[in-house]
Amino acid sequence: MAKERRSLSGKVVAITGGARGIGKATATALVRKGCRVAIGDLDLELAEQTASQLGGGTIATALDVTDRSSFASFLDEAERQLGPIDVVINNAGIMPVTPLVEEADDSVRRQLDINVYGVIVGTQLAIERMRSRGTGHIVNLASQAGKGGVPGIATYSATKHAVVGLSEAVRQELRGSGVEVSCVMPTVVNTELTAGVGQRLVKPVEAEDVANEIVDALEIPRFDVWVPRANGALFKFVGLLPRGLREAIGRLMKIDKLMTEVDHVARHSYEERVTHSEPGLEPPAAESKATPAAERNAA
Repeated sequence: MAKERRSLSGKVVAITGGARGIGKATATALVRKGCRVAIGDLDLELAEQTASQLGGGTIATALDVTDRSSFASFLDEAERQLGPIDVVINNAGIMPVTPLVEEADDSVRRQLDINVYGVIVGTQLAIERMRSRGTGHIVNLASQAGKGGVPGIATYSATKHAVVGLSEAVRQELRGSGVEVSCVMPTVVNTELTAGVGQRLVKPVEAEDVANEIVDALEIPRFDVWVPRANGALFKFVGLLPRGLREAIGRLMKIDKLMTEVDHVARHSYEERVTHSEPGLEPPAAESKATPAAERNAA
């Protein structure tokens, strides 16, 4: 028997990194469902433009997910203007592309701060608001790189494994509380974050595809949100195989080259923009075209 879909009309949703990419696409889909949405982003000007474009009472607030007080203020302002938060979507994330041995310490720390600490804080603050009311939904953006290591983005893979583990543990901690958890695991997403990445045999999905699956998981709650869905079954099957065979299949599909043979020239303007938008970071006098940085959109 098919489960009845929940209405999202009137629900208050807070989205981190919502000015562009997956965050913007998700906000757009939710506004169409009648949700009241709050966008939090480092780029306040762009977030305000996005909110204005979306309409529906969407609001925008400055947010640095690495700062607990900033995150708390974002949620407080969302509740002040829109009402008690029903859904928190921890979408903000970065993806530098570089071999681990060449990765700068600053890059490693930023990924841990944004991709892991930011999601942990967002989850904690959501629980504090939701558990006392006995209702709510936390959506954490992970990645299929959080289910299998991908050469060229070792630290990113590690952070997304952390998001998967965090979400699984919190799901069990919240059992019976009325607060639900979903973990979103997309393949390569066609956003700025993947600029210059050779897709080869890995077919990318669009940000709207991810947004639609998030909406579906809110209407019919489920924990594992694979994008595309078929990859969930694929990962389960491959997981039964011996490691050597799994890795051989990955090489056959050129997955081992996906993030190691990238066009750094194509990524340069994107990486430069995001590097300059990092809080507390001053742009160097001359940047290398291979400087790793990434957009605040999980993928």
